[in-house]
This record gives sequence, structure tokens and C-alpha cells, in this order.
Amino acid sequence: MASFTDYFVLCTGTSDRMLDALAESVLETIRKKHRKRGRVEGEAREGWVVLDFGDVVVHLFSPDQRDYYRLEELWQQGKILIRVQ
Repeated sequence: MASFTDYFVLCTGTSDRMLDALAESVLETIRKKHRKRGRVEGEAREGWVVLDFGDVVVHLFSPDQRDYYRLEELWQQGKILIRVQ
């Protein structure tokens, strides 16, 4: 579906603090377990942080930004591997 990555991970954090904590945790875990460094774009206070690991791109959204951009609809033909709510 996308030539630039194999997987998207979409996540919602309910505060700037939570988005920052999620980003730090993902970056640290991937670095330790897979020895990969990710590129970070955006800031929690803006409501959207993107962590790009090449084959996996992680989108961390505030609820408002996730509702506004609706990436699930944009990529609706993609296969959902897991959904946790």
C-alpha cells in the first residue's frame, strides 16, 4: 500500500505529557531491542508526533488531531493486524 514503510502504528494519548511519555518509551524500547534509531517529527503540544523507523512509522495523536486527520480512513484498504482500545 505504501512504498515508504511496511507498517503504521496509530495511537492516541490524552495529554501532551502522555504523548511525550509514549514517544520516549517507543524510542527507547526500539533502540534497546532492535538497535534502531528513529526520526522524530512534530511535538506533543501540537497534538501529533511521528516516529519513523523506516519499516514502521508510529503516529502518536491527541484525540482532536486523530479525529481531524483520520488516517484510518485514508489507509482503510490496509490490513489491520491488531486493534486495542
